Amino acid sequence: MKNMSRTRLTTKAVQGFFTTWALMKASRMEPGNILTLVFFLFSFFFYCHVDNCYVDEHKYQSDPGKSRRTTVTAVVISIIFTVLYMAVDYPRYIETLTSHLFRTGIIVFTALGFAFLFYHILIFLFSYTGDKVLLRSILFTEPYDPAKPVSAVRCRFSWLSKVLTFLRSFYVRHTALCAFLLCFAFWFPYFLYQYPGVMTPDSINQFEQVLGVIPYSNHHPWVHTLFIKLFYHIGYTLTGSMLIALSFYTFFQMCVLALSVSYLISTMKKYCVRTRICLLVTLFYALIPYHAVHAVTIWKDVLFAAAILSLGCSCLCLHRKSSILHLCIFALSGLAMCLFRSNGWYAFILCLPFFLFYFRKKAWVMLPVILGIFLCAIIIKYPVMKAFKVAQPDLVESLAIPTQQITAVICNDRDLTEEERDFIENVVDLTYIKKLYDPSYADNIKELVRAGNQDYLADHKWDFFKLWLKLGLRYPGDYMTAYIRQTYGYWYPDSFYPVADVEGVSATSLGVSHTPLIGGPLVIKIKEISIKLGGMLPLYGPLWSMGVICWILIFCIGNAFVRSETQKLIFYLPSVAVWLTILIATPVASEFRYAYFMVFSLPFYIITSLLMLHHNADEKK
Repeated sequence: MKNMSRTRLTTKAVQGFFTTWALMKASRMEPGNILTLVFFLFSFFFYCHVDNCYVDEHKYQSDPGKSRRTTVTAVVISIIFTVLYMAVDYPRYIETLTSHLFRTGIIVFTALGFAFLFYHILIFLFSYTGDKVLLRSILFTEPYDPAKPVSAVRCRFSWLSKVLTFLRSFYVRHTALCAFLLCFAFWFPYFLYQYPGVMTPDSINQFEQVLGVIPYSNHHPWVHTLFIKLFYHIGYTLTGSMLIALSFYTFFQMCVLALSVSYLISTMKKYCVRTRICLLVTLFYALIPYHAVHAVTIWKDVLFAAAILSLGCSCLCLHRKSSILHLCIFALSGLAMCLFRSNGWYAFILCLPFFLFYFRKKAWVMLPVILGIFLCAIIIKYPVMKAFKVAQPDLVESLAIPTQQITAVICNDRDLTEEERDFIENVVDLTYIKKLYDPSYADNIKELVRAGNQDYLADHKWDFFKLWLKLGLRYPGDYMTAYIRQTYGYWYPDSFYPVADVEGVSATSLGVSHTPLIGGPLVIKIKEISIKLGGMLPLYGPLWSMGVICWILIFCIGNAFVRSETQKLIFYLPSVAVWLTILIATPVASEFRYAYFMVFSLPFYIITSLLMLHHNADEKK
């Protein structure tokens, strides 16, 4: 601070003032609260520190382009973060004001405060994540040498020292295997408690298809239903018990999820990530309870999350070296991405040209694999499903957001032409639409359309699109508000959603029920506490937020630009593509399982953003 001019100090003071204003509004704090002074002092001194470090000439004198890249990236992302945060929160800042001038001023000044805050935090973080020399010393080690003995663990008791040394040696030599075993060991109690697995109404619907009670439907991915059917029939053939048969699938799902974690750890070891970092990543999966709960929940989203993580890891491995194993994993995970969620298919189509461009130098190997995934998915989704008479989701299922936006216009009593009202009334009965409309939940309106005349909607798709477009141009505020309320959970970092609280088997007459193999007050209390901690502990709580994970992904993408490693964007592309499809068609504003693929891939995003792609066993820099 001694080297800063008076003008720069004044600038930082002004920025600190606006940031204090933003934090005061965000925390619902009155201006007279003493903590506003704490906010100002923190902001002012932090901004001075960042500015001192960042403008220090010797820091970037060897790479002046890096300074420009860092600044531009930080500015762009700070604007994105400000918009994402205030889009949901700003109405609370102005709810007591009536003057348009004051309302506008509060919003502008608060936005400036958030932008200054996010910009300086990003600059601070980029100064570390962009420092490859520092990261190499912290995160990476030399290539593993099997002949090199592992150093002994010192302990007062010689026998304990030998045991710990053996365990350490085993972990260093078999890190991926240990990751699988640790995950499985910590998830297994949940399997025993939730035996034969958690089954929600969606799971029951798929189980009814497995038993032939209802016809096949691709509303829940048909291929995933076939996997349930395969393991159910294997289990039932061997045991004759419906409960044990269902547990066969749950056990299989746990194995797939643990194997995908093991593959991530194996990939990290190939890039010489330190063993202790691998252990921390493993513990993220083994100890955070929502992974265990999802591992034993019969949902399509679980295997889909494993597929997205494996696809990213296989891309990272194929960047380093082509091999049959990684090609097979790429093919299987890519096909699973297409078939285990309907939006995964559209996300893969979005990724397809980028995959072809990125792997153009390995086209003789990758082109058949990528096109093979695409063709296999087409064959299964269309001629095969048609041959097996698999019903496809109805039209309104993919129109959740447009129908919600039109409904918002109606519920706000906006003026409609006679032609527009006639079209709407030909599809739905408007009598109870205001009572049924939930801004964050589209199923009520979808059911209203299904109870009305969905065939008319299907026969007049183009007219529906024109109606949606005209009303959007006429009432953009209603559309934007409806869209924010329908999607905020996937990008707003302070949205609350109860995670991992599902348990047991939903009411059904199919002959299966929750039959825990372990139980008692102690088990139940441990489970309840482990899940509730996510809503109680700072620093740990953000790991339970889909919006926070989204922000971390955006930061990792920005870090690729700061480090001039735009080739890394291909590793994030599958996740980004799926996230975009959620924002286009989500029926629920905040459904954790829809974004579980992002949460499950969180360590992959962070580690990949810090990797030196050529710092591995085969290619020393």
